[in-house]
Amino acid sequence: MPILEVVLRQLKKHGFTHVTLAVNHLARLIEAFFGDGEQLGLHIDYSLEDRAMGTAGPLKLLKNLDDHFLVMNGDLLTTLDYSRLMSFHLENRCDITIGTFAKKLKIDLGVVESEGPRFLNYIEKPTYSFMVSMGVYALNRGVVASIPDGQPFDMPDLVLSQKRMGKTVMCFMADCEWLDIGRVDDYETAVELFESSRERYLPG
Repeated sequence: MPILEVVLRQLKKHGFTHVTLAVNHLARLIEAFFGDGEQLGLHIDYSLEDRAMGTAGPLKLLKNLDDHFLVMNGDLLTTLDYSRLMSFHLENRCDITIGTFAKKLKIDLGVVESEGPRFLNYIEKPTYSFMVSMGVYALNRGVVASIPDGQPFDMPDLVLSQKRMGKTVMCFMADCEWLDIGRVDDYETAVELFESSRERYLPG
């Protein structure tokens, strides 16, 4: 099953009814596969970029956006509850809500802490924890006006610009599984996880 189909089925389960796919590379193939979304119980339409516009730039091409809407990458394997993220966004009257995940990173080396040349500490193969963006955001329609016309613009740029403007930007700390499959190793892991525990990702 294509990862994008998994994402669309999850969105349907969490109450979303209308999805716009921002497409460029392989646009015709994607549209031929999903059509108008009827088979998935969704209304799907397409926004075609004639060149890469980054992760936020395509939003400027869309008309009739809802007052609040979800934006996400299409290559994520996750058990995130999208409806809970949207509820958090609305309840806190956010301009932007970032879906975040506690990512652990193991360093397979001895880490030396120092102050200039003076040795302070030695940590053997430590594991560090970082809060990372899941590539899933809830947005207030008003923030789209800050996206420049006709040039590439990414979501981190939009988030930082709204923060500088004093807008309400919050993090939804999701208790879920999450894997970005942009790298070959992560893709292979995602395939194994999905095939071994499909019910976790597509209940019912």
